Amino acid sequence: MARNILNQKFKTPYNTAPFSKIKDTHFMPAFKAAIASAKMEIDTIVDTTESPTFENTIEALEFSGEQLDRISSLFFNLNSAETNDSIQKIAQKVSPLLAEFSNDITLNEALFKRIKAVYDCKSDLNLNTEQQTLLEKKYKSFARNGANLPEDKKSKLREIDKKLSQLKLKFGENVLAETNNFEMHLTQEDEVSGLPDGAKEAAKQLAESKHKDGWLFTLHYPSYIPFVTYADNRQLRKELTLAAGSKGFHGNALDNQHILLDIAKLRHERAALLGYQTHAHFVLEERMAESPEKVSSFINDLLLKAKPAAEREFKNLENFAKQLDGIDRLEKWDGAYYSEKLKQKLFSIDDEQLKPYFKLENVIDGAFAITNKLFDLEFERIDNIDTYHEDVLTYRVSNSKGDFISILYADFFPRPGKRNGAWMTSYKPQYIKNGENSRPHISIVCNFTKPTRTKPSLLTFNEVTTLFHEFGHALHGMLANTTYPSLSGTSVYWDFVELPSQIMENWCYEKEALELFAKHYETQENIPMDLVDKIKESATFHQGMQTLRQLRFGLLDMSWHAKDPSQINNVKAHEDMVFSATDLYPRTESTCMSTSFSHIFQGGYSSGYYSYKWAEVLDADAFEYFKEKGIFNPIVATKFKDYILSKGGTEKPMLLYKRFRGQEPKPDALLRRAGLIEK
Repeated sequence: MARNILNQKFKTPYNTAPFSKIKDTHFMPAFKAAIASAKMEIDTIVDTTESPTFENTIEALEFSGEQLDRISSLFFNLNSAETNDSIQKIAQKVSPLLAEFSNDITLNEALFKRIKAVYDCKSDLNLNTEQQTLLEKKYKSFARNGANLPEDKKSKLREIDKKLSQLKLKFGENVLAETNNFEMHLTQEDEVSGLPDGAKEAAKQLAESKHKDGWLFTLHYPSYIPFVTYADNRQLRKELTLAAGSKGFHGNALDNQHILLDIAKLRHERAALLGYQTHAHFVLEERMAESPEKVSSFINDLLLKAKPAAEREFKNLENFAKQLDGIDRLEKWDGAYYSEKLKQKLFSIDDEQLKPYFKLENVIDGAFAITNKLFDLEFERIDNIDTYHEDVLTYRVSNSKGDFISILYADFFPRPGKRNGAWMTSYKPQYIKNGENSRPHISIVCNFTKPTRTKPSLLTFNEVTTLFHEFGHALHGMLANTTYPSLSGTSVYWDFVELPSQIMENWCYEKEALELFAKHYETQENIPMDLVDKIKESATFHQGMQTLRQLRFGLLDMSWHAKDPSQINNVKAHEDMVFSATDLYPRTESTCMSTSFSHIFQGGYSSGYYSYKWAEVLDADAFEYFKEKGIFNPIVATKFKDYILSKGGTEKPMLLYKRFRGQEPKPDALLRRAGLIEK
């Protein structure tokens, strides 16, 4: 019988994953073998007769389970980017096993006793900063996850974690299924009136691929966004908007209401078991924000500035829609459509004008060129690395000295097995072991418009900033240079992790940066400077409404996690109550945000959605520093690389930020950039 490839050392270039040789049937046996192996490594740490030391306990624990971590990263990344029924069934079986294994470690009394022995004498150990952080993190991860609980409560914790692991997966599976299940099939020319040619061509190709006439539109972003932004047919915009807003809210087999209620209640129960007031109190103890009260204060302070601006913008939009088309009441399905028309009127600019200058390949090259100027990185497209789908591009990343830095995977187009949105992830972390700096394998995943028969993939400006955003996360992973994998790359406080991603978006608005890549895909002409000026002028367009939208989501997140949710029985009623203070559009009874809010119910953003705005304060302040000294200033760029990108979670984020910036961030920079206060 052939050995399972997942339990062997990969004999591949750069030790990359041999995707084409991995079968779905390999995963479950591989997981079981890797869990057994990792347990033996833990037993070795516990059973040693030597007194506990940093090396034989903390470091040994840090580097245990390496094979299990590798298999997990491969499997769960595939479950997001290229899933199928088989993988989803395995995920439902393996997630409880992994939760159980995690509990086996954190609830292991003998292991915790050794960790505590090292922790209690830390002042005598002469540890460096990174070692101190690792020791602190290991001790806290045990203490915060039940190591001090009596046996009956440990059993309860195991039960909760097992349930949560399955519920979160099921939530995500339902959202993906709802996204894939909806199709809007149109056959009349007047039904697609107003749509750009590229959007119509893509919809026609999709229809043809399913042996249908006319055009096919879906809830995947490259199909959904152009339709609600440009389609003249208000009734069809409504149909698509309501479908997108009601995912997981149909009372059928894919309904997420009971699932999210169970998740919220189990999280609260878990926090209480561990001695915390709420799930948010538990989470935020290990965040820059520190407490729900501080998050609430942060959101409300911004709300005070953003809400009046948002209400003014909305009133202007209402008046504009009434003057243009006699719309008496602006609805959710009107927002993007009339916003785009108003933007065109105010700034004489729209995405269709800009898209020819943002061919996907050129934007990728632009991200590479900017990164080269800032951080001395070079990207070489290679084809000797296996991928999980033919769309995936692969790059070898090095510096000007030729040192190998990272492998980068890039996966840009939507497909049925891929969830919506955009994200960065890792297939292999960076760390230093036995004197060797093991370099990372990083991936960025997006959902951009695919090339058609007549046009390449041309990005909207929003998609350009999305690519730069995910590329910023990738830089955080690629430039990691720490000893320990759990402190490497994006392994930082959750409200700090968005700084590298969000700061990269700023270069998309700068003439000096745009000249490097914004060239017309047919004529190769540089983007005209009047368009660059319009991009900058329009950057603050509807920033009040955009800010209010983000703050709404942050409030909703905290409403589920910063209070006892046991009395919440009606998901929609609860959500309506939370949103009432920030509503602009009339409510729609058939839609519900919470039932598809994957960030907080499936991903890692529970009690953390405020992080996007929190990090915006950091990124606006940080980019002001670049602007003061020059956006390609080598001294500022090197400081950002050395103190932010390469340090991972080795020190407290504010210490790292102040080392880079020389001061704590001020929210005024964000408010100025958003046009909410005078410059």
